[in-house]
Amino acid sequence: MRLILIGSLSLSIAAAYYVYLPLPSTISEPWKLMFMDAILRGITNLNFLAHNLGLSGPFDLLRYAASWDVIWGPKSTLKIRVTDASFSGVQAQVFQPTLSSLQQHLKRGVVYFHGGGWTLGSGKMQTYFLQCRTMAEELDAVVISIEYRLAPEARFPAQYNDALEASKRILTAEVLDQYSIDPERVAVSGDSAGANLAAAVAQRMALDNSIPIKFKVQALLYPVLQALDFNTPSYQQNGNIPILHRPLMARFWLEYLNGDPTLVPSLLANNHTALNQGREIAAAKAKINWTRLLPVAVQKNFKPVVPLQGDPKLVEMLPGLLDVRASPLLAELDVLKAVPPAYILTCEHDVLRDEGLMYGRRLEEAGVAVSIDHYEDGFHGCTSFAFGPFRFSVGFRSFGNYIQWLIKNL
Repeated sequence: MRLILIGSLSLSIAAAYYVYLPLPSTISEPWKLMFMDAILRGITNLNFLAHNLGLSGPFDLLRYAASWDVIWGPKSTLKIRVTDASFSGVQAQVFQPTLSSLQQHLKRGVVYFHGGGWTLGSGKMQTYFLQCRTMAEELDAVVISIEYRLAPEARFPAQYNDALEASKRILTAEVLDQYSIDPERVAVSGDSAGANLAAAVAQRMALDNSIPIKFKVQALLYPVLQALDFNTPSYQQNGNIPILHRPLMARFWLEYLNGDPTLVPSLLANNHTALNQGREIAAAKAKINWTRLLPVAVQKNFKPVVPLQGDPKLVEMLPGLLDVRASPLLAELDVLKAVPPAYILTCEHDVLRDEGLMYGRRLEEAGVAVSIDHYEDGFHGCTSFAFGPFRFSVGFRSFGNYIQWLIKNL
């Protein structure tokens, strides 16, 4: 009996030690987030262990775990009809209001790209499915959730190309008429890696004179927009904050750009943007100079990390690092001037916070109307947690404000 008690106590201490993670007191519902992160961290660690042992692909276990969250049952409701569709060969789900269709009026349209580091996720997962269905109902809009291809089976620019080709097809008179969408009231939106695709597509389509119908607005939720600096203040401040840890973001970039996973430490050290890397890197870094683009209050006491010597082969191995299709924050001024008004949601406790803030600043400098919606208690992915089994107050608030912005601006 004594051994059982000692064993139970030891296991309890070990579990508590694993679950406990020092979190800022200002973050939303820290204990709930801590518990959720322990589950996600455990699955992630098992996933990479299995891969390193040669038992599975790089993200097979995480994908299997995510498959348990997929909506399999009845999808449509009395108010929203859900159907599968394909646009230029890219699969999608279409959420259409049914009651308003009786009134024979054109509706708003939203093209949505889910997050997941270009590697995970699906619009059929419970969180994204419920989010898009709720958006369709509250906006009285047709919401089209795009199922772009994922890494490692598809690498950059495949995901971008899927997003672009599907968007171009949707923004045709034929498709818009089919779904009774007002051609002057279509938004492009997404979260995290999906927001990256939304921003990149908005830039490309704004300059394409062969596309007569344009997006009216873009709505970006905690977007990932660059991979040249993994030591912005938000990366330094929030490197160990759930649900997007700093090394995992670097790993996602390497999966997307078809890089060797062993390069994670080099990216985290900014070895790819060291002072000896040449003029092209220096010119690109000027567009993400956070000492100029971020408010002093956000910079706090953090300092830039710029190694004197780096690995000159890194950029050769990862040419996508300098490709604006992968890193919309690197766009030239004339491109930014052409894009539609933007809503950018950022979270204080998110490694990607500064990328959204810097993009907002660059858009403002280009004369584009920008609404920054910042959450002091927010963490990466929080808007998705207005739905599903783990629900957070900041999720309800951020989703509600996102919807209200679309109602007023779309």
